[in-house]
Amino acid sequence: MESNVKLKEVMVRLVKREQRLKKKPGAPSKLTLEEQVLVTLQYWREYRTYFHIAEDYKVSESTIFRVVRKIENILIQSRKFSLPGKKKLLDSSLNEKLILMDVMSSPIERPKKHQKRFYSGKQGEHTLKTQVVFGQKTGKIICLAHEKGKTHDFKLFKNSKVKFHKLLKVIADKGYQGIAKIHELSKTPIKKPRNEKTNKGTETI
Repeated sequence: MESNVKLKEVMVRLVKREQRLKKKPGAPSKLTLEEQVLVTLQYWREYRTYFHIAEDYKVSESTIFRVVRKIENILIQSRKFSLPGKKKLLDSSLNEKLILMDVMSSPIERPKKHQKRFYSGKQGEHTLKTQVVFGQKTGKIICLAHEKGKTHDFKLFKNSKVKFHKLLKVIADKGYQGIAKIHELSKTPIKKPRNEKTNKGTETI
């Protein structure tokens, strides 16, 4: 919670600085800068629709759309929140020997269209999946990839086109069974055979 508050404060400072530098500030927004940042974070984290966020803040849907795009552009141009990117995983100078990879699911509101593509049977709700690739030594995220909730983890990986330097070791979740055929130095937990008990300890790497 504390880290989220600090993140929001950093974003607000960047937006305020950008506003001061603008030669033509334009018409004042109905939302304060703090509210504009919070709106953007809600849209990213909760994947709420512009309509429902607009209802909460008593403004139009188009206002929320403009606010989110404005805040996104300011943060992108600041280069304070950019990740190294997947190309860094092919760089021999990367200060990591072991890479960890997993997928997290974030619940979202029921989409108006293509609901089945977002429905995760495992989670029992509509979700977005995010693949997180980070270094074991630094604990820092290197790159992300996103897919609809129904997408299998391994398919998400293949769609992300993430590749690793041949000397990098990779540990991934059970959903990445088969990754060793793509990257030799990869390991995943041993999947328990159907209708067969797994001996104690076989699911550890």
